[in-house]
Amino acid sequence: MPGKSATIRLHVNGEEHTLAVPVQRTLLEALRYDLGLTGSKQGCDKGDCGACTVLADGEAILSCITLAADAQDRKITTIEGLASPAGLDPVQRAFADCGALQCGFCQPGMMLSARALLNTCAHPSLAQIKDALSGNLCRCTGYTKIYEAVQVAAGMRGPASRQPVASERAPASDSVAHAVKEIVP
Repeated sequence: MPGKSATIRLHVNGEEHTLAVPVQRTLLEALRYDLGLTGSKQGCDKGDCGACTVLADGEAILSCITLAADAQDRKITTIEGLASPAGLDPVQRAFADCGALQCGFCQPGMMLSARALLNTCAHPSLAQIKDALSGNLCRCTGYTKIYEAVQVAAGMRGPASRQPVASERAPASDSVAHAVKEIVP
C-alpha cells in the first residue's frame, strides 16, 4: 500500500532512535536519509557491491537489501560508530597505514566486513580474508593493500614499507602536428 508507514526503533552506534518510516524503507535509507549517517554508501541498491555494508550484532550485512523494520532488534554499527572515544578501530588505522584506499567509496563497507571477520577470527588466513571481503567491490585497487591492511589489523604483520619505484623519464613524443583527413563515405 502506498503511503503506509510504521514507527520503528533502531539501535545505531550505541544510540536508540525512534523513526516513522515507510514500510518499504531499507536500513540504508533510514541510516542515510533519516539519521544523516552517510558513511554507508548507496551503490547498486541490490546487494551486489557491498558499499552499504554495516554490522548487525557484529555480523556484516547489506543495508540496501535489509528492511529498516527488520533491523529493530539488532545493534547496528556504521562506519561512523566503528571508532571509539579511545581512537580509531585497528581496522581503520591499518587501512590508513597501509594506503589501502583510493577514492574511498568502498572504504566503509570494506572496513566493516574486515571488522566482522576479525570479530570471529582473530588471525585469518589470506583465503579467509579474501572470502570475507568477496562481497565488497573496489574499482580503484588491486585489493593487495586491502588484504594487507586486514592482516595488519589482526596483528599478523606490520605495514609494508614500500619505496618509490625509480623510473626514467619517458622519451618526448613526436611534437609535429599531423593533418587529419576526414573520410567521407
